[in-house]
Amino acid sequence: MRGRILFLSKMLLLPTGWIQSMRIRFAEVRDAASIADIYNQGIEERSSTFETTPRIPEDMLERIALMDRYPTLVMVNDADEVVAWAGLSSYRSRACYDGIADFSIYLDRGVRGQGLGKALLLALLVEALERGFWKVLSRIFTFNAASLALCRSCGFREVGVYEKHACLEGQWLDCVIVEHLIPANQPH
Repeated sequence: MRGRILFLSKMLLLPTGWIQSMRIRFAEVRDAASIADIYNQGIEERSSTFETTPRIPEDMLERIALMDRYPTLVMVNDADEVVAWAGLSSYRSRACYDGIADFSIYLDRGVRGQGLGKALLLALLVEALERGFWKVLSRIFTFNAASLALCRSCGFREVGVYEKHACLEGQWLDCVIVEHLIPANQPH
């Protein structure tokens, strides 16, 4: 399962005029540094996570180790360089929530706004379906218009807003709760 190519996205026209294809695959140990680098861009920008401490590759190895239940996918270019990643993680530890997963998605600054996030998030939803999850959710800063639009385009609905969900550098931030139901996996 790990070496399988999951999805071919549309061709990407680079500013240099070169066309490059992107593919999505399961993350591997060798991707940990790239995953950390891309996540650290999100930390630096203060627009998508409450985290403020940069991550190191070893932090991402923990995520990759949980691949069987909670996959991490990477989008790679023709040179097999990671340009984006998305992953599922545990929502809560109680058994009644076993069918619910949290998701994260991060794209390198250089590839944002080109439709790659949608291809990656849709591939992640397929993995959630295959693993038996009946709901995938996340919390997104209210001012993160790009992430909210991405979720809407992938069939997520906005459930509500957590007000003053946490403090980031002295400022209380609200988060929109988004969810995607997977009816095929819902208990009857």
